[in-house]
Amino acid sequence: MEDKNIVTPAEFADICPIEDKDFHNEMSIMLQEPLFRAVARVVMPDIKYSQLTRMLMGLNSKQELQLNFMRPFVEGMLKKTSQGLTTSGSEALDRNMPYTYITNHRDIVLDAALLSYTLVEEGLDTAEIAIGNNLLIYKWITTLVRLNKCFIVKRNLGRMQTLAAALQLSGYIHFVLTQKKGSVWIAQREGRCKDGNDRTQESLIRMLAYGNREKDLVESLHELNIAPIAISYEYDPNDYLKAREYLLRSKDPNYKKMQEDDLLSMRTGIMDPKGHIHYSFTPCINDELEKLPADLDKLLVLQRICHIIDHAIHASYKIFKTNYIAHDLLFDNRDFAEHYTSQEETDFVDYLNAQLGKIQDIPVKESDRIYMFKYMLQMYSNPLTNQLEALQ
Repeated sequence: MEDKNIVTPAEFADICPIEDKDFHNEMSIMLQEPLFRAVARVVMPDIKYSQLTRMLMGLNSKQELQLNFMRPFVEGMLKKTSQGLTTSGSEALDRNMPYTYITNHRDIVLDAALLSYTLVEEGLDTAEIAIGNNLLIYKWITTLVRLNKCFIVKRNLGRMQTLAAALQLSGYIHFVLTQKKGSVWIAQREGRCKDGNDRTQESLIRMLAYGNREKDLVESLHELNIAPIAISYEYDPNDYLKAREYLLRSKDPNYKKMQEDDLLSMRTGIMDPKGHIHYSFTPCINDELEKLPADLDKLLVLQRICHIIDHAIHASYKIFKTNYIAHDLLFDNRDFAEHYTSQEETDFVDYLNAQLGKIQDIPVKESDRIYMFKYMLQMYSNPLTNQLEALQ
């Protein structure tokens, strides 16, 4: 159980969530932001802004924000835009132990928001959420996420600043786990996975170990109680936006997304249909870490740990009809035809084409459309491909 009486050291002040003693003041400032008001009207069109203001100012802490506002908001969003959220495997977790939840990363906002909702529904403490500062486009977004139990990952820095930021970040994560006895969430890689081929970055594991430099890499990671979670979406609302980005990168290796692109992805992920969603909890990997040979080269240790996390995630995906259909279409066979009907195949193809039809801001030749269609098939088929390999 998280100890809320532990004072956060000053060295983490610029990245940690906002303290509850500052909750009202920061909330009041955020509510006066015109852009926050505009976004609230789009995301919550059924609520008057004056009513929203009274609701938010009636809260007193990050926990109350999550339980009394975010929880019903997520419930409403799921009812409007999904066929439901299911979970499995949480019985493997100790209710009295804090964890570092590492998941695959598909959606900028939803991955973490749905995890928080799921943890509450499973009777577990919510986790502090890692969020990259590249997404903190406006001050009100920074305030909102820090009021919602997020801590900041500093990105796009110089070499020395990157190392200092990694040490600070890892130090904070270790502080939360070992001192506050709270859990954290962090994605297995920087940025969303665009093609569904989820892989843990070695740099992430290296960063996590920095926080306790008195111990070796494995011992340092052991105290973080890493527990992988596999996130599965039947439909990815951002699939066409990811395909669009992939196309633009293929034409220009130096292509850079605009800030507006991330805002559109956030809105699309929240507002558009997602079908069924599943979160698969898996056991803490500490037992697997203890099996690693003590004399193993550090680089091999990092690779083994990444493999342990990847295997847990890949083996635990919830495979939907969309995955089976995409796999058969991509490889031009009928290996998984027993899992879907011909009508469901037709409907999925129509869905992909309709998604691609939403791309109106750039010229799309027929060859471009074919390129993006194949990419979307890869996006939906890769979870099945990886699971088949993991379960061999």
